[in-house]
Amino acid sequence: MLQKYYEGTPRIINLSTDIGRLLGIVDATYLRKPKTELRKRNKVKTIRASLAIEGNTLSEEQITAIIENKRVIGPTKDILEVKNAIDVYNSLADFDPFSEESYLKAHEMLMEGLVENPGRYRTGGVGIVQGNKVAHLAPPGWNVQNLMHQLFEYLNKDEDNLIIKSCVFHYEMEFIHPFYDGNGRMGRLWQTLILMKVNPVFEYTPLEKSIKDSQEEYYRVLNESDKSGLSTRFVEYSLEKIKLSLEELLELRPENMGDEERVTYFLNEVGDAYFSRSDYMKIFSNISPATASRDLQKAVEKEMLVKEGEKRLTRYKKKKE
Repeated sequence: MLQKYYEGTPRIINLSTDIGRLLGIVDATYLRKPKTELRKRNKVKTIRASLAIEGNTLSEEQITAIIENKRVIGPTKDILEVKNAIDVYNSLADFDPFSEESYLKAHEMLMEGLVENPGRYRTGGVGIVQGNKVAHLAPPGWNVQNLMHQLFEYLNKDEDNLIIKSCVFHYEMEFIHPFYDGNGRMGRLWQTLILMKVNPVFEYTPLEKSIKDSQEEYYRVLNESDKSGLSTRFVEYSLEKIKLSLEELLELRPENMGDEERVTYFLNEVGDAYFSRSDYMKIFSNISPATASRDLQKAVEKEMLVKEGEKRLTRYKKKKE
């Protein structure tokens, strides 16, 4: 029988329902894969937030510079942490969230050059100190591998939905503390990977930023779950942050875009293919035919598009740079 890690509550049910509704809007508004600039910006926010929780001092501007292979002045350790994180987040599609082997490989990449033996479970004891008190004494090293096997068995076999599983995994992994260092960033990374199996939009949703913005609550909820012996309270907290992240993303949905933003968004979807005004309006069903025509004409005038044909035979294509 699989271990039960949490208890269902009305709050969990209500939040799960809200998240399902928001994901429906994501799909209906073609936000599964946001436009390129938003994806880049959110990746920077994700890396910045996850590492800042662990004390990294680099700014979003410095992280962007590192991504663009520009020279950055800062602590050597902080720069290496960012470079490792960039490699990992650029390789998300290569990881299998249900594979323990893949999980260890991700830790190896994330912590290369930062700890001894990255990608291996700890064998000794470890505690988390806050102030002058031990806030959490992790399970002994000899039991770590067994506990992680059990957690991956839950992830692979339990009937809970994947959104719930992502929250449970995050907390339980933090509780087990399987590595000497890098546990927090691995918990947040692996939750994102599990969520990506629910909807691709989670690759571009900065959940880590929502956690960073509520960092005190994050640690308080971890402690509350430790005391209760169940991850229930952390599941509630984590679902709240998933909901918030989706709500923030949906503030950027197509109906809130200007004409140039709409055209750029559309071109990210269709690439170099020819399209008609009718094709354009399938994406932006909330705008009128006249607005669609104005969008496309302005884009032609700004040399974003080339236009061929007249009236019903008119078609457009992205202008080659």
